[in-house]
Amino acid sequence: MIHYHGTRIAASDDQVTRILKSRHACVSFADLSQLSIVQEVCQSWMLDNGAYSFWNSGKTTDWEDYYQFVRDLKDPCCDFWIIPDVIDGTEDQNNELIENCPLPGGTPVWHFDESISKLQWLCQDFPRVCIGTTAGLSPNTEAYWTRLHQAMDTITDSEGRISVKLHGLRCLNPEIFTKIPFASADSTTMGRHTDELSFAPTKGWKPLSLHGRAMVLIDRIESFNAPRVWDRRKGVQLDLFGVS
Repeated sequence: MIHYHGTRIAASDDQVTRILKSRHACVSFADLSQLSIVQEVCQSWMLDNGAYSFWNSGKTTDWEDYYQFVRDLKDPCCDFWIIPDVIDGTEDQNNELIENCPLPGGTPVWHFDESISKLQWLCQDFPRVCIGTTAGLSPNTEAYWTRLHQAMDTITDSEGRISVKLHGLRCLNPEIFTKIPFASADSTTMGRHTDELSFAPTKGWKPLSLHGRAMVLIDRIESFNAPRVWDRRKGVQLDLFGVS
């Protein structure tokens, strides 16, 4: 599984370069300030459409600007880019954005509040599908796992195998990605916890530098991998109740 670490990282360019060197990164269209560093030092990177960041900040965007950016990109190290979606929007709104996408090669998002039939459609028509939550549904909760269990049972075969690459949005929590056959996942966990404020001494051991702190966080994430197949027999719901 590829672990994509989200930018922006609140550190100096030198620190960011050291942190991301030979890693995989997720760059949001909402903040391209560290893209040049990512392109210079990362093994590969993915482009997020920035919809969540725009929605969270109350801003709007002209998706034609995003599409033009993708057209001009021409970077062989960009693994994939995400088709625009409407955070907290309706299924019809998001379907329209997918169906009217003017460029080939984009990756669609399936949201937890959308139909399972839509997920089946995306898995049939696209080689990669992003799995994203919805407003008010927090990752790694019982409701989250119940819905994800329904989705995985639908798109995997009797042996738990899947024919498309799944990408988990905001899913670099080992408690999540070690149970799902993700091809990749991203989050801003490392970036959000590698800044001057969160670096302030609290208790316990403190790394000597922001780079040292980032390496500890990255190691805790990248030491784990996703399974090859979905475990239909056990299922993650059983884990919630301590059943083995």
